[in-house]
Amino acid sequence: MVKLNKIYTRTGDTGDTGLVGGSRRPKHDLRVEAYGTVDEANSMIGIARCHTRKKAPWDAMLKRIQHDLFDLGADLATPPVQDKKTGKNAPLRIVDAQVTRLEKEIDGLNKNLSPLRSFVLPGGTDLAATLHLARTITRRAERIVCALAAVEKVNPAAIKYINRLSDHLFVLARVANDDGAKDVLWEPGVNR
Repeated sequence: MVKLNKIYTRTGDTGDTGLVGGSRRPKHDLRVEAYGTVDEANSMIGIARCHTRKKAPWDAMLKRIQHDLFDLGADLATPPVQDKKTGKNAPLRIVDAQVTRLEKEIDGLNKNLSPLRSFVLPGGTDLAATLHLARTITRRAERIVCALAAVEKVNPAAIKYINRLSDHLFVLARVANDDGAKDVLWEPGVNR
């Protein structure tokens, strides 16, 4: 269990931060940037939840995703050397079952949507617009996680999860737009 008695520690005052396990990295390090951007996506999903009006199952889906994103942040904040620990002391990692759950939710949400004839402009309802912003932040997080994976080992399920999440948010945004009826479609070259 996490216990936070004191919020400021002064340990980051020189521009570095601690990872799980005690190693320190500069605050501009790709690993720190990755879990920081995941945290930003999580915050945007929190704002999106303010617009769900507690509609089940949307709010419940987003709440599960917020918990998953904390798991993902913990995964990214724990260098792979920690993976040798087992049992109670094993590091928290994203698992394929979390990816599979997102896929099942995407399939369920997508079944009532008509196929797209064009790309969708972010917008429509307040909830859809907010979900589109969460999606773009998630895509940025994915790019950073992939850049990290190019130089350090990253849990493959973490990469799958962040990729699938942006798809989930896109489909949920369409559902929030009255099952796509309020989608704003891109009209190529309309302003030429």
